[in-house]
Order: sequence, then structure tokens, then C-alpha cells
Amino acid sequence: MTIFTSSRRGFLTGAAALIVAVTARGRLAHAADEESADFVPNAFVRVDRQGMISVVSPFLEMGQGSFTGIATLVAEEMDADWSKVQVIPAEIGNKDYINPTLAKHGMPFQGTGGSSSLLGAWQNMRKAGAAARAMFISAAAQSWGVPLESLTVSNGIVSHSPSDRHTAFGDLVDRASKLPVPQDVPLKAPKDYKLVGREQILPRVDVAAKVNGSAIYTQDIKLPGMLVAVIAHPPTWGATLRHVDDRAAKAIPGVIAVVTVPGDKDILGGVAVLAKNTWIARQGRDALKIEWDNTHAFSLDTKALFATYRDLSERPGVVVTSRGTVLTSAPNGGHMIEATYEQPYLSHAAMEPMNCLVKLGEQNCEVWNGEQFQTLDQMMIAKELGLKPEQVTINQLYAGGSFGRRANPRADYLRETVRIAVAANAAGVEAPVKLVWMREDDMRGGQYRPMTVHRAQLALDGKGRITSWHHVIVGQTFVPSPPEKVDRILTEGLPDLPYDIPNFKVEQHIATEAAVPTQWLRSVGHTHSAFACESLIDDAARLTKQDPYQFRRSMLGKSPRHLAVLDLAARAYGWERPLEPGRNGERRGRGITVWQSFGTYLSEVAEVTVHTDGSFTVDRVVCAVDCGRPVNPDIIRAQIEGGVGFGLSFLNQAITLKNGRIEQGNFNDYPVLRMNGMPRVEVHIMPSEETPSGVGEPGVPPIAPAMGNAIAAATGQPQRTLPIGTLDLRSA
Repeated sequence: MTIFTSSRRGFLTGAAALIVAVTARGRLAHAADEESADFVPNAFVRVDRQGMISVVSPFLEMGQGSFTGIATLVAEEMDADWSKVQVIPAEIGNKDYINPTLAKHGMPFQGTGGSSSLLGAWQNMRKAGAAARAMFISAAAQSWGVPLESLTVSNGIVSHSPSDRHTAFGDLVDRASKLPVPQDVPLKAPKDYKLVGREQILPRVDVAAKVNGSAIYTQDIKLPGMLVAVIAHPPTWGATLRHVDDRAAKAIPGVIAVVTVPGDKDILGGVAVLAKNTWIARQGRDALKIEWDNTHAFSLDTKALFATYRDLSERPGVVVTSRGTVLTSAPNGGHMIEATYEQPYLSHAAMEPMNCLVKLGEQNCEVWNGEQFQTLDQMMIAKELGLKPEQVTINQLYAGGSFGRRANPRADYLRETVRIAVAANAAGVEAPVKLVWMREDDMRGGQYRPMTVHRAQLALDGKGRITSWHHVIVGQTFVPSPPEKVDRILTEGLPDLPYDIPNFKVEQHIATEAAVPTQWLRSVGHTHSAFACESLIDDAARLTKQDPYQFRRSMLGKSPRHLAVLDLAARAYGWERPLEPGRNGERRGRGITVWQSFGTYLSEVAEVTVHTDGSFTVDRVVCAVDCGRPVNPDIIRAQIEGGVGFGLSFLNQAITLKNGRIEQGNFNDYPVLRMNGMPRVEVHIMPSEETPSGVGEPGVPPIAPAMGNAIAAATGQPQRTLPIGTLDLRSA
């Protein structure tokens, strides 16, 4: 089989089982079966006779730096030459590649998510590297007839100083491959680390290829005879196809077929046009004249849904957590705060819209995809086709972002591709099929972060201390769940508030009024919980005329890691210094937050200028992060900076419905933060000896409430609804 790509990316040729990867130098690398590898001491390390070290990654690289992180762990323990380290995607279906972190949570899957890559790789990758290093040392000791303890390793070279002999890993491959694999090899002491945690910037193993264009994404692959499918989805959930006139579409040169694709509660379905390339397929899709049956279609709008949610928030719900007895009135000399926070549906809006390539065989199926949920997707595709999982081969490629979208528990867009291919076969068109969603298809295809309403009631005593907190959240569940069952994903972050509050209760209502499919988005439930909770803390501090930083400090005595990042952020920002005033009527403010998600602790300070026309700009953001032992400080900073940018987009983003239809379709009406809107971001990393935790998601939750708090400090107006948009300063 020959895989052809665009002329810019060149092409590569190989066997059907070929895995495509990129080396640290950016060239294309090929990794076939283990039998053809030179030295394979375990599931995670392969070394060839040229000394090239291939680190096998069970995790998807979608821009977050996971390939570089796990390569660092292996290279550290091997004392490898970083310029000779590359990363290749693992095969799918091998139990060695199950994500240990997901397995601990009852999901024995190969998959990437929950900021779990580095945590899941921390033990396995270091042990794999240490075992390989030990075998190379043993091989050199045997070859030279010297004691093991007389040998040293540096940059992939084994040396015997007394005899001034040196040899590279590649030269030891043949001898090392015949040795038994050692068990429980001691790992390096942190004091001996040369790569892990060091401030030198290691070149990321994926960047060169992404810059020179040789990185391979789904959109780049073209199989012989392949057709591209672009689909017309129903305009709203529950609508069905009544009639399609496809004559104009079929008249377009290059259109090969038009097929009906069955939909259900998981798959949108619709009418797909198959053509020789994407542009022709889109032209054909747009030429279809479709009549939809809206008899059973969802028809509510956003305003009506929020009204229903607000009504639910006033009623008793399912108790998520409770301690003490919440108060319904203020203690003597105290205050009550009642606040409602509304947040909309959000789209993932990854740079690469959903796409997938499927090739059906008589008793097998082969898939090419930027694959985030490998095990589950393999199972779901097999079920769709009536095959066994092992009959489904998934070739893992790079993904151009995801933010959780490609980890869909229903494998929606992959199964849609399969259904198109099946329908095409039934119509006599047997060819590999690549599904390509346009930006509008992607943005209107559902799977959103749920819209939510949070209602909270706080009681403060006469000394300004929070003595009671009653919190009710209303929203759709991320995965099917009975209304009476606690949804730990929807309520994420709420039961774990670090503040010392004696009377505390959280209740939930799982809303069932909307047919809109939902899915986790980067930082999941924390995206909306942090905004409500950290905004409330500032409301309480403002009402009682307390400094918001010191107010938080007073309640974090039992949460030392929260307190440490809060202090570091305030100190690095210079919280004790007065804020420079605005000019020409501008108002300035700053806000501070602290939050923990996915095992990582973060505090963020945002500084804002509110202009006289009600617009605002973010001037500076200071972050303090405790993610356990830092592995790649440069990637940590990049991910926190990226999380800040992602979260700042929430200030202007909303997916809204009118008569059941999504109103947004592209970046013109669903704006992503532009480069000129990105503030100066400083990231300060806490030293730690704890096991590493993730950084891909935790940077997101604290920034929206930090911004809301900064705006409230500047204007006196609490921000309780997202998006914020332009401010009304008439009453400020």
C-alpha cells in the first residue's frame, strides 16, 4: 500500500501495518512489527543499530507535549543522546498500553485524557528506560570483560575510563538483544537527573515536523481510490430525512455517489456526498435540496432552557456532599449572599475539525485517525460492524487539537464514517472513505460542554467568616446517568473546595429538557464550577471589605498546597503594591483565584483595564502551579499559558439555540482569543517531590473567575454570567 500525501508533505511508502512517527530532527520515521526491530527489551523502548531510540507512546500527541514528556522519562533513565530519541505511536489493542491512571478509575482503556499522560507514564517509562540501560551496560561489560560497576553511561555512550574504551548503544544492540531482561532495576535518584526538571529547553520531538510540514494528520492521507465524504446533518436534534433531491449534486463532475446515512441518539446521520476530493464533496453537499421532517425535533431556545434551569435550581436536588447544617439566614451581625451563575454551551473548536479515514474489508476494518480514546473507539467500531475488536486496526496519527472532543464515549464521528462507508458499499461504491467535517459541521454537531446554572447561598458571621455554603448546580450529564445518581463529572470541583467552611452542602439537578448532546471539554466540570465558586469568594470578600487574597489565605489552613500556590502567585505578581490607576477615565482592577484540578494546584492573578466604551483588555496574568515534580518546565509553562488563552476565550464564547437550532457556525460568531488579545503571562513552577500530575487542563478553570473578579474590582459589578462581552458602565 502506498500512502500519498500532499506535495508539501511528500510521501512515504511501507507495509499496511506501518506506524508513522516523527523524530527529534523532524524527519519521518517508520516502525513496523517488533520482530523487525533491532533491540526490543520491553513494550516501550526500541533501539536500532544506528543507535536511534524509539520511545513507544500509548498516548495521543495533540499539541500538549505528551510525546516529549514521556521521551524525557525514558531518555533520563537511559542516559540517552536526546538528538537520537524519537517517539512512535503504540499499536492499539495491546494491554501493555492501557493508561494506568484511567485503569485506576475503572476504565482499563488505552486513551489520552484527564491530564493523565505523564502521570500514567511516570513509572512505566522510567522502568523501561532503566532496563534498557542496564542491558547495554551488561553487554559492554561482557564484551570487554570488565565489572559492571566500572562502567558509566552518558549521552548514549557506554564508557570504561580505566581502559579509555567507549561504545555507543547502537554498537551494543546485537549483544544486548540476547540478554535476559532484568526486573526491578533501580531508578535514578532525583539528585542525579540531567533532563527531568531541568531548565534547559529540550527540543520537542514533534515541533520540527509540524514546522516543516512533514507531520502526518488524517487530512494528509490519501489511499488509492479513496473518496472524500462531506455530510449534510439534520438542522436540529430529532429531525429526520423526509426527501432529498440529489440531481444537482450528482451533476457536479467528480461527485461519485450520494448516500443516506442512518442517524440515532448517538450519530447525527443525514445525507453524504462522496467525491474525488474535499472541495468537490462540499460543493455536492451544498447542492443537495433536502426536506427535513421536524415533527419530533428539539425546538427550545437558550432563553427558555436557562429559565427552566433557574427554576430547578430553586428546588431541592440530589445531595452530592454535605457536612454540618447549612443556614438559611445570617448569623447575628453577619450577611447573606445569594447569587446565580449562568454559563452557556461551549464548543471544543479544535483547529482540526473532526475527520476520519475508513477502509472496509470483508472481515476487517482499518482506520486512520488522530486517536484519543483508542480502546473504546476500537470496540465501538467493531460493534457497529459486527466484528471483533481485534478485527479493527486503528492507525494513530497526530491530532490538530482536541480539548476532549476526540475522546467521545460514543465514538460518534468515527461511527458516522463507518456508516457512510457501509452505505457506499451497499450502493456499489467500494472504496476507502474519508469523512471531513467542515468547521460549521463541527461547531453545529453537538457534543458541547453543558450549559449550567449554579445557585449559591452563603452565610457570613459578624467577623466576615463564611460559616455556611449551600450550592445547587443544574446541567446535563456528560454520560448517561439516572437523575437520582450523583454525577461526579458534572459536579467536579464542588465537593473538593479547599476552604475551611463548617456547614457545606452541594446538590445537583441533571437536566433532561435539552436534546443537545454533551461531552467533556478541556478541564471538564471544573470549567463551570471554578467560575461560580471563585467568584463567590470574591463577592464575600468585597461585601465584608476584606482583601480577596488575605480572605482566601484565612480559610486555607488545612490545604497547604492550595495556600502555597496562592502565596507564590501573590508574591510573584506583587499583590502588596497598589495597582497603577487608569488613564483618561479607564478603570483598572485585579482578581485572584486558586483551584485544584487533575491533581494540579494553580493560582492565577489577572490584571484588567476597563475602557470607557465598556470593552476591556487583559494586561497581565501571573500563574503559580504545583504539578508535582516538574519534568519539562518549558512544556509546563506552555501548557499553562495555553490554558489561560483557552479560558480567556470563554469571556466571549457561547453556543446558543434558537428554535432548537445552533446559531453559531464559525470563528466569526464563536470567537477564539486572537494573538493580539493574549496578555503577558508569567508562570511560576513550585518545586516538588510529589509524583507528577498533568498540566494540559488545570490552567483553564482559574482564569475566567480571575478575570471576572478583576472586572468586579474595577467596576464594582460582580460578573455572574458568561460570556461577559461589553460591559454596561452606566451604573458602575
